[in-house]
Amino acid sequence: MSERRPSPDSPRREWRNFYGRRHGKTLRDRHKAYLDADLAALSPGPVDWEANPERRPLDLAARFGGREVWLEIGFGGGEHMVHQAARYPEVGIIGCEPFINGVAMLLGKLREAGVDNVAVHPGDVRDLFDVLPEASIARAFLLYPDPWPKTRHHRRRFVTPGFLEPLARVMRPGADLRVATDIPDYVRQTLAEVPRAGFEPLAKAPADWRQPWEDWLSTRYERKALREGRVPHYLTFRRR
Repeated sequence: MSERRPSPDSPRREWRNFYGRRHGKTLRDRHKAYLDADLAALSPGPVDWEANPERRPLDLAARFGGREVWLEIGFGGGEHMVHQAARYPEVGIIGCEPFINGVAMLLGKLREAGVDNVAVHPGDVRDLFDVLPEASIARAFLLYPDPWPKTRHHRRRFVTPGFLEPLARVMRPGADLRVATDIPDYVRQTLAEVPRAGFEPLAKAPADWRQPWEDWLSTRYERKALREGRVPHYLTFRRR
């Protein structure tokens, strides 16, 4: 598989517009130290265009020792990802997050937890989709994604074909996609768009959508939503 890096006029230049901030407050010294010392060793393999211009598929079997592989898309501060990694040591988990402050927070949590079944891509998940082998992901998480509340920005939401089609390609048949959100319109769009991409919803009744997963760990985004009176929804889809 050979593909040149997008030209300045390529539509892929618009990818940068799908994310909000990539940097927040100035990093603390210890977070800078985590990034310098730990991040490179946690790479899932050559993902970025500079390192892999031919877009060669990642060798996940070598990276995770033959473990089943899960994917968390936008892990925020990393608390859910670390919880899953500690609970399921027999699984390898790739986390993707473009917000560098969140990446630094995750690295600190990984040090505290001592888990070793995690890989981190600090960038755009679509670059990762390029190099994930087909049908290689056994479970994926999309937890409290940016809602892009303005109508003109809805095309930037993850639950659109430009994201869902490559996600479906890398998920194996029978794999589960978990989506958590507190935005009613995001629930509506998720229920409309995800099945079109080749996924079947596992719960049909709205009451079931308010029940968290048995192994769920509430995140800081969810706690903020609850403080502000919004209702979390937990949607599960299975890859057909």
